Amino acid sequence: MAAAVTCLLRRLIRPVSAKAAVVSLPPRRFLAGGAQFQYIVVEKKGAKQNVGVIQLNRPKALNALCDGLIIEMSQALDSLELDPHVGAIVITGSEKAFAAGADIKEMQDKTFQECYGGNFLAHWNRVSTIRKPVIAAVNGYALGGGCELAMMCDIIYAGEKAQFGQPEILLGTIPGSGGTQRLTRAVGKSLAMEMVLTGERISAQEAKLAGLISKVCPVDKLLDEAISCGEKIAGNSKLVTAMAKEAVNAAFEMTLSEGNKTEKRLFHATFATDDRKEGMSAFVEKREAKFTDH
Repeated sequence: MAAAVTCLLRRLIRPVSAKAAVVSLPPRRFLAGGAQFQYIVVEKKGAKQNVGVIQLNRPKALNALCDGLIIEMSQALDSLELDPHVGAIVITGSEKAFAAGADIKEMQDKTFQECYGGNFLAHWNRVSTIRKPVIAAVNGYALGGGCELAMMCDIIYAGEKAQFGQPEILLGTIPGSGGTQRLTRAVGKSLAMEMVLTGERISAQEAKLAGLISKVCPVDKLLDEAISCGEKIAGNSKLVTAMAKEAVNAAFEMTLSEGNKTEKRLFHATFATDDRKEGMSAFVEKREAKFTDH
């Protein structure tokens, strides 16, 4: 059994070439090199097929985040990052659950030595390091690791019935993939403390009021709205979009003074791009800009 699992993991994490990394249409459940996705579905959406969509697909487990799912999602993100036609990425689940948490059965027997020595959950952060904008489209439960995954994304849209929570305290542990850090930055200390210390959930409407998400949508319109947002982003210069994302993220890591310096440096850098020249010329000439990502 152990040998079979090892063989499977080796197949899942083998290197992906730049040529093979482009995710093909129509919707498929395959990795580059022919290995099949087991836990996600990847496709490209939008009128120009420039929005990558990763759908978590463990319906019987309410999309619980097992290690295999995280590995597959990381590979899909790497593929979409390399695809020159993709300008934004949407991560979504089902109407019932975005992701109901980590797979507790996988971690219940782990020891401190295994967690600390193996830097357990370190590889979950790929979503937060990708340079292209990532939108979370959250329906249903976004709990524990599911809430943390959503918060790793750049923008969060939620369906009207979505629920967000960090219930790890009820299992005798605490959030381990950014829950105590990103939640506090998003909603403030008081609400973050209440959610983390009691395990209580908040609704989509409460999440919107608290600043955790940016939009509440009808359940059946959520994915379309997220893709529409992705299309707007993908229509801009991908090069300058990456600079803008870097500047906003700097606000969470730096003092105001240092953040302003970073913003100014990136602003000046746009003047070295063809797209900045094209954008301003198009504005003056009252025409639509044609960006080339240079």
